[in-house]
Amino acid sequence: MTGTGSEGRTVLITGSTDGMGRWLALRVAESGARVLIHGRSADRAEQVRREIHEATGEDRAEILLADFADLREVDRFADEVAARTARLDVLVNNAGIGATSPGGRREIDELGVERRFAVNYLSGYRLTRRLLPLLTASAPSRIVNVSSAGQRALDFADPMMELGYDGMRAYTQSKLAQIMFTFDLAEELRDSGVAVNALHPATFMDTTMVREGGISPWSTVEEGGNATLRLIDAADVGTGRYFNGTAQAHADPQAYDPEARRRLRELSEKLLIQAGVA
Repeated sequence: MTGTGSEGRTVLITGSTDGMGRWLALRVAESGARVLIHGRSADRAEQVRREIHEATGEDRAEILLADFADLREVDRFADEVAARTARLDVLVNNAGIGATSPGGRREIDELGVERRFAVNYLSGYRLTRRLLPLLTASAPSRIVNVSSAGQRALDFADPMMELGYDGMRAYTQSKLAQIMFTFDLAEELRDSGVAVNALHPATFMDTTMVREGGISPWSTVEEGGNATLRLIDAADVGTGRYFNGTAQAHADPQAYDPEARRRLRELSEKLLIQAGVA
């Protein structure tokens, strides 16, 4: 890793029991950071913790479990993070699900939130908001939102896709929402010492998500992981930017529309109120 390095920092990586998140957890720990591992499976999380211990010879990893399809779990998770650590230097919102659902059906939670929007965007929005006091107190700190080059403008007339559901559309809308949130939050935190960026790490990495979608991998988790490490660590990445790999890029035009971002904020807070967690 380049730049400031991870020695002595505390780094939370969501979705770090598989794929690129797992790769990141190991590399960040090897660079000297304390790593908070997140996943749904205790067994897989323990495997990552053991790998980190074997690679570093130290107990640099801690396990926190939560299912981000349930916003109440996200709040419980945020409480646990705050109870475990007095500082948080880096938050990587990496947890997510792909476009494929059983039978291509629309999936919703008990409150009617479409599943891809909930897991890929709203859970990270809520978690980040809950952890901002820690991140601000630990400044200079960083938030990295792992998004996608696959982006589609949100339809605010039907944001939960009750009409004409399509899994790929659901996925690409949720990924654009992440970038819209990135730009908004970067403006809000511009003078706080907290940098906020988003990226498409690599195309069709060799991950469970890609294979479950029936796609032959085009790139490795190492390629995407290295691009993400740059946003965690490098000194020249700035804030409020979207990257395709290591190159700064342009997101879908809706991400630059202040009115669309305002509507997304309002929708997000409305859904959190419905969920009883706002």
